Amino acid sequence: MADIVLTTLNARYSHTAFGLRYLLANLGPLRSAAVIREFDISQRPIDIAETLLAGNPKIIGLGIYIWNVAPATELVAILKRARPDIHVILGGPEVSYEAESQPITQLADCVITGEADLKFAEVCGQLLAGKPPAGKIIPAGFPGFAQLAMPYDLYDDQDIAHRIIYVEASRGCPFSCEFCLSSLDIPVRQAPLPSLFDALQRLLDRGVRQFKFVDRTFNLNTSVSQAILEFCLERCQPGHFFHFEIVPDHLPESLREVIARFPPGALQLEAGVQTFNEQSAAMVHRRQDYPRLEDNLRFLRRETGAHIHADLVAGLPGESMESFAAGFDRLLALGPQEIQVGILKRLRGTSIARHDAEWQMVYSPHPPYTILQNNLMDFASLRRLQRFARYWDLVANSGNFVGSAPLIWSLHASPFEAFMRWSEWLHARVGRADGIALVRLMELIFTFLTGELNLNLRKTAAALWDDYRRGGRHDKPAFLKDLLPADALPSPSREPHPALPKRQARHLA
Repeated sequence: MADIVLTTLNARYSHTAFGLRYLLANLGPLRSAAVIREFDISQRPIDIAETLLAGNPKIIGLGIYIWNVAPATELVAILKRARPDIHVILGGPEVSYEAESQPITQLADCVITGEADLKFAEVCGQLLAGKPPAGKIIPAGFPGFAQLAMPYDLYDDQDIAHRIIYVEASRGCPFSCEFCLSSLDIPVRQAPLPSLFDALQRLLDRGVRQFKFVDRTFNLNTSVSQAILEFCLERCQPGHFFHFEIVPDHLPESLREVIARFPPGALQLEAGVQTFNEQSAAMVHRRQDYPRLEDNLRFLRRETGAHIHADLVAGLPGESMESFAAGFDRLLALGPQEIQVGILKRLRGTSIARHDAEWQMVYSPHPPYTILQNNLMDFASLRRLQRFARYWDLVANSGNFVGSAPLIWSLHASPFEAFMRWSEWLHARVGRADGIALVRLMELIFTFLTGELNLNLRKTAAALWDDYRRGGRHDKPAFLKDLLPADALPSPSREPHPALPKRQARHLA
């Protein structure tokens, strides 16, 4: 039983609600009257409502994001119908902009926009005292880290054993990319390192092995990022894994040196390249030094054991399919283990909408507000790109086909065009972009490589078998049995590191 329940619908169970823990840590005298209840979007809103109402709370604080706003709207409607006396407070990026027009905000009692770490406690105090705020939309400021209690001790043993542990060393972003919400999050604020390091050490002592830093520009301040990397490196043990999002064209020698000392697989760097089209980048205020970016990525792949996850965005104004394809091939040549192909979204509050008329940008009205077409890419082209992105994730990014995936583009000058051919071929046969079992996908790849590209049967089978064992699997798929030599019976060639995330472990094996 608790007067205040903090809740949200995570994208999946393995995710933890970092924001809720900040709210609870900063409730002050109300903290003892509050609990966190986390759910995920696979659960039905009616079932979530039943669980929440069973505790008979007075206030429900609900975190709203682009991935959960639809089921969360249904949840709030149920809560207010069943218990209209309960105060529902919304917060999060999805309701921090254009809030007045959203159905979910019309259902709720209060909406806190911006960073609610401190404002939430203030609003709860007013509501429990019978003095509700004068307006529904309540803006929050940008608190400095010195004002905040850190939330890291609120990760429980289940979180540590089974879920992603999020941490942050800074908030904000100095850049003004028009498609990104982070461009609205200013100024950049730095967490005090002594207290952050104390918190990280406590997590390490409790057995945390995987840390995901949520900083938007981790390497912006070289001295701070170097200190954090040195802290992690000094304590790095087998199975430790640290994720950072970096500015890809900013990697001075001091950072290169410490990154190169991490053991293979211990470090993942997310590099937001987004586009190689300089005209498009300039239009959306994406500032980037491309020669330096390319030099940094080559260094990371050739001279470090870091796992590189690079991002590209399709659908930007001024970027055609041909331009995107050239950028994709350029990025692939730099060798990142993963390329996430994202489709442009019109996030609430961002200024990307100012290009709508000139470039005929048309977005879905429903979350996640993906672009449907523009004057350089029609609806059919963008649908093809969405399938391409999903199949690339299943085949190239997954680590399940490290050796065999490159065979798809081995005979073509453009890997993008070659993989698009495979993507279209696959879609014509399965008619879907998810729910394809691994062995079925292997067999389809084999059929494409040997039937469409006329690659050698036994060499292709050997490549797929080697990839299959890369994941620590021992059984031999039926379609391969007659094509492998007798000494290729089920004995694994290598096992992925059991303590690393599965995708990264397969790339490393």
